[in-house]
Amino acid sequence: MEETLNHPAVQGGFAPFFIALLVAELLQRVRLSGLAAIAGFAVTVYLASDFAMEPLTASRKIVLLGLLSALLAVLLMRFTWRPFRLALAATGGGATIWMALRILQQQDMQNMLLWGAGCALYTGWLIFWMDTIHENPIRAGSAGMALGIGTGGSALLGASALLGQFGMALGAAASAFLLLQTVFNQKMPGGRVFTLPLSLICGLTGGLAALTARLPWYALIVLAVIPLAAKIPIPDKRGIRLQSLSLSALTLTCAAGAIYLTWRVAGAPPL
Repeated sequence: MEETLNHPAVQGGFAPFFIALLVAELLQRVRLSGLAAIAGFAVTVYLASDFAMEPLTASRKIVLLGLLSALLAVLLMRFTWRPFRLALAATGGGATIWMALRILQQQDMQNMLLWGAGCALYTGWLIFWMDTIHENPIRAGSAGMALGIGTGGSALLGASALLGQFGMALGAAASAFLLLQTVFNQKMPGGRVFTLPLSLICGLTGGLAALTARLPWYALIVLAVIPLAAKIPIPDKRGIRLQSLSLSALTLTCAAGAIYLTWRVAGAPPL
């Protein structure tokens, strides 16, 4: 049993997928199905790493910030003020600087400013545009699945197994959230509790992989297109299943593009 739980495919795929299925279904009545994303991520952290915060490394900061963002999203469920979206994006950008501060300080001033601003902008961008679809669980689920898979796959190819598992866990959890809606042909409540932690963790993970691994910075640009691809108009008359299929195809194409670009630079994954 222990050997099975230690397998990367279980830690970053099957376990978060299964837990996300349970959480999304069990919390549907209290409109907290969106917590499936952070639940899947949390089980991967438990299996692949741990919840210890000392020493507070960059990867542990990602875990801490992800959990805090889920709590914040629950507290802010009733907020609909649009400028609040910009505040969340700016806060996410600031969190990125804090996460990568020690790594950035090892660079010369020009690179520190360039990489710091770029990573902060990337995270803020994901938070802002994912938040624009937080009220549409089909679009959010499709974008979350592609963003997680794209980030995780790119990080894994970039020679960071732990960051790869972080991303793949979110992709698996979002896939479970989307699958339930497709199977039962019924939308589930997602909301900001789904999009905020997912976009923040993916932003932080992608930025850290670009800084410390061989993930090329331009792959992040392709990943940044995913929330926009999820906003492409799809007629409601096509039904939930066809909408899910169409949006998944669009967003996963972007994820595949980012993985391909990383593969061109880094080569085969370190398995």
